[in-house]
Amino acid sequence: MGTRLPLVLLQLRRPPHPPGPPLRLRVPCRASSGGGSGGREDLLGQRRLLDGQARSSRSPGGRTPAARDSIVREVIQNSKEVLSLLQEKNPAFKPVLAIIQAGDDNLMQEINQNLAEETGLNITHICLPPDSSEAEIIDEILKINEDTRVHGLALQISENLFSNKILNALKPEKDVDGVTDINLGKLVRGDAHECFVSPVAKAVIELLEKSVGVNLDGKKILVVGAHGSLEAALQCLFQRKGSMTMSSQWKTPQLQRKLHEADIVVLGSRKPEEIPLTWIQPGTTVLNCSHDFLSGKVGCGSPRIHFGGLIEEDDVSLLAAALRIQNMVSSGRRWLREQQHRRWRLHCLKLQPLSPVPSDIEISRGQTPKAVDVLAKEIGLLADEIEIYGKSKAKVRLSVLERLKNQADGKYVLVAGITPTPLGEGKSTVTIGLVQALTAHLNVNSFACLRQPSQGPTFGVKGGAAGGGYAQVIPMEEFNLHLTGDIHAITAANNLLAAAIDTRILHENTQTDKALYNRLVPLVNGVREFSEIQLARLKKLGINKTDPSTLKEEEVSKFARLDINPSTITWQRVLDTNDRFLRKITIGQGNTEKGYSRQAQFDIAVASEIMAVLALTDSLADMKARLGRMVVASDKSGQPVTADDLGVTGALTVLMKDAIKPNLMQTLEGTPVFVHAGPFANIAHGNSSVLADKIALKLVGEEGFVVTEAGFGADIGMEKFFNIKCRASGLVPNVVVLVATVRALKMHGGGPSVTAGVPLKKEYTEENIQLVADGCCNLQKQIQIAQLFGVPVVVALNVFKTDTRAEIDLVCELAKRAGAFDAVPCYHWSVGGKGSVDLARAVREAASKRSRFQFLYDVQLPVVDKIRTIAQAVYGAKDIELSPEAQTKIDRYTKQGFGNLPICMAKTHLSLSHEPDKKGVPRDFILPISDVRASIGAGFIYPLVGTMSTMPGLPTRPCFYDIDLDTETEQVKGLF
Repeated sequence: MGTRLPLVLLQLRRPPHPPGPPLRLRVPCRASSGGGSGGREDLLGQRRLLDGQARSSRSPGGRTPAARDSIVREVIQNSKEVLSLLQEKNPAFKPVLAIIQAGDDNLMQEINQNLAEETGLNITHICLPPDSSEAEIIDEILKINEDTRVHGLALQISENLFSNKILNALKPEKDVDGVTDINLGKLVRGDAHECFVSPVAKAVIELLEKSVGVNLDGKKILVVGAHGSLEAALQCLFQRKGSMTMSSQWKTPQLQRKLHEADIVVLGSRKPEEIPLTWIQPGTTVLNCSHDFLSGKVGCGSPRIHFGGLIEEDDVSLLAAALRIQNMVSSGRRWLREQQHRRWRLHCLKLQPLSPVPSDIEISRGQTPKAVDVLAKEIGLLADEIEIYGKSKAKVRLSVLERLKNQADGKYVLVAGITPTPLGEGKSTVTIGLVQALTAHLNVNSFACLRQPSQGPTFGVKGGAAGGGYAQVIPMEEFNLHLTGDIHAITAANNLLAAAIDTRILHENTQTDKALYNRLVPLVNGVREFSEIQLARLKKLGINKTDPSTLKEEEVSKFARLDINPSTITWQRVLDTNDRFLRKITIGQGNTEKGYSRQAQFDIAVASEIMAVLALTDSLADMKARLGRMVVASDKSGQPVTADDLGVTGALTVLMKDAIKPNLMQTLEGTPVFVHAGPFANIAHGNSSVLADKIALKLVGEEGFVVTEAGFGADIGMEKFFNIKCRASGLVPNVVVLVATVRALKMHGGGPSVTAGVPLKKEYTEENIQLVADGCCNLQKQIQIAQLFGVPVVVALNVFKTDTRAEIDLVCELAKRAGAFDAVPCYHWSVGGKGSVDLARAVREAASKRSRFQFLYDVQLPVVDKIRTIAQAVYGAKDIELSPEAQTKIDRYTKQGFGNLPICMAKTHLSLSHEPDKKGVPRDFILPISDVRASIGAGFIYPLVGTMSTMPGLPTRPCFYDIDLDTETEQVKGLF
């Protein structure tokens, strides 16, 4: 085969090295001039010889390889410089070109590889058999389309496979050969800066203008034998240069006349033997690109005649390869630009609010959500970064954090509240209304990050937690029921650990050291070896051995026996249902348990420490480490027993591997929401996940906003958010939005008690300025609590239809006097985001101020001092009082090395004090600490203020009376 490798490639050659993504070969790719490395040297030598022959045979008016090589080097050098500039700001960035080849001709592979190496690109070469079908090639194309490591895709296939179906399978943004209809269409419309232009067509223009020196304006151009995308691109580019362009196939009857009239002839395919060269007039410039430009098969036997300028096929191939590299760099630059902050091209959903406002589920069902993959693309997520669950929700993979690690974070906003009534004051609704206002009405990137609701309150007394009215997450039934199974995964993992504890106690009570050891480290196929987690336990015990047969008798006993003290077990079983009859149970009453029984209990699933771990972790590795550190009991010598000691950490991680990924949903107005984690707001910190916040902050960009919500009042949820969650995440909040209602303020001002399920008294439905004024003391106190942390406060007054203008104005005025940056009435419940635009503007302005955030205490302080600081500075207590049991636990945790953890107070949310009926701002009270417990994996100590139930009960008339399924439509009814 008379192929020739241009001399410039010898100058560009470098020692081969593995490209970025691995080389994927379906069949061995053979060198076109023979096998082995010797073939490549022969190819280079042949090129040197033929270049010399060509120089001696060309006319004085012809161009030399040096001129061509200069153009190629200029293109490559420019591409290299652009790439270097991109990599200065993004050091880890290296664009990857994928080439799918169906055939065994590797000349183009060699050209592409050498030019790519010179520029600094990587190449993935996928070599398929020559007889590969259309479907097989498309399958490979689709794989590359979704591979985020690859920024460009080129095809080297034979002409018979050159179909529109194959070409248009390419993603236009990766189509560096400009062959898709979308790229060609943009070129024809004049949008060349927005598309990829065919490197072959562009090489033709470059060589004519720069190598031959032809002025194309007014020239008659004849393109012979070209077809498809090459023909269209050539015609378009020539016309832009002012040329008069004709196209013809070789069999056209008027071909001789057209050849005589042409100033420039471009040969787009091989000349048939029956067409004489004499048809081309002497002095005509002829450009020969008569090879299959996709397959790389070069035509042989180029004519050696004295035309005005003869540009041969290898010249076009080489420059086209360089221009393909240039397109690759442009593709990488576009990709990087898309990763950087930009205003989302979000299609927001329109609302048509009704009056009176329908039920939440009617509103939710009246809006058709966008497909979640569409939403994901709008906010900058890549296709391989989401896992779709149905039509309207998806999990987001943590790999997005690595991709966007150099992206600046957006502004971080926390929604907290005043001390609420038992009915709640609408923090979730305010959160949703705020992001709807920011994104749908002010065109600012914003994300809501919410907790996942427990099934307990959904079927119990509270109902769902998707927001309400025209500010909610949709579909609300999917939000409130199961979601993607995260709570089920937590339940399974929690109960596996609980089973492991009691099972281990049983087996240790009924077996000798030797029998126990032989079962823990069994002989399998004649070999006995420790598992990875058992080796970790040996290391913890100070036993530096890896061969199970070498342990001494005392080491066997030390390894095999955890010696758990049953009275110290703190790990309970969980269930995501309110069931008061599981608050105290007796386990182990079956005959097979051999008399081992003990008193135990069930907690609600969201009270599991595993839920708190999920909310505070920042990676899969961190979650595994936290799960392993969870303390479940103490041994008989007082040392902590962990999940690692029980050997269950790996299994727990497997059960939680999908739950760690945040869940993507949307608001009624089509703005994005992460729903992830829902730790119990009493014994845990009551905030959604760190991971959801971190991903959202990257996706919104530097000018965007992430709005997250804390459970209960600011004295509990906000304090824990700052002192626990912000310590774990390292994130710094910019603004606190403090939610208040006239209803709650009247209660704090001395109004009658508010009870769920009981109609409100007239004091709450009629204007009462004095009650509002008196109750604003609680609002003022909560503002002061936020100011302890140095964060500006914007008060959001969640307006109900019974509130009067005088009451609203009074609250806003008193809030500002108390130090709030601003105070704004909000009407999102009745009209959606439009009703919270003023709040959104106030939040934007407050966020523009410099954050002076600080923690309330140093974690290195003694546990008692940290508890006292919270009690006095936040709650307003005079002092604390520790029970003997609480003091004993504090001493034990301090001795075990856990004294430097932050504090997570477990206290009633209905009062600043420990007594739920003490409203307003109680003073001079002593805060009793009845017990102190530890969540070592999650990373906090939690003191109990009074009695704290971790398993809610069902009321006389639970919500489930109203929940039903329409068996015809399969629609859920009765959720609210």
